[in-house]
Amino acid sequence: MKEQQQTLSPLDIVVLLKIIALGDSPWLQSNLAEWLHISQSEVSKSLTRSKYAGLIDSSGKKVSRLAVMELLQYGIRYVFPQQPGAIVRGIPTSHAAPPLNAIIKSEEPYVWPSAKGIMRGQSILPLYPSVVEAVKKDDKLYALLELVDAIRVGRAREKEMAIKELKKRIIDGE
Repeated sequence: MKEQQQTLSPLDIVVLLKIIALGDSPWLQSNLAEWLHISQSEVSKSLTRSKYAGLIDSSGKKVSRLAVMELLQYGIRYVFPQQPGAIVRGIPTSHAAPPLNAIIKSEEPYVWPSAKGIMRGQSILPLYPSVVEAVKKDDKLYALLELVDAIRVGRAREKEMAIKELKKRIIDGE
């Protein structure tokens, strides 16, 4: 029997960021599934992959914040790259959303495509399709995901600001 290579999925980043966004609040896999608009089996598989990669402890409950930050800072733009696409209606992301939009003024906003979006801009595919729904009720998760997008598609200045802000939120727990 052949062994199968364990590889991370973009969903794994979303699940880990959701757990980080929850802080010390307790959660169950069923809760994560509901909040992220995915199935419980997807959550289970994601946690298994994250354990294998050393991004979460063996219990599947405690995120290794330093490891996640390293992955985001040094690897996310290579592992899950994204290029801005066509102009569409959508939900602001990267430097078009808080907190970066207070610092960076740009005539070229980035958005996650959504018919219910509030802004027109260049489309950026989110790490996972369900995040468009998941962030509607979770400002902390939204901020983390849009900062990750700034690293995935931003220029050097946006990336630097996003990394600094992510470190505050992930490492320092602000």
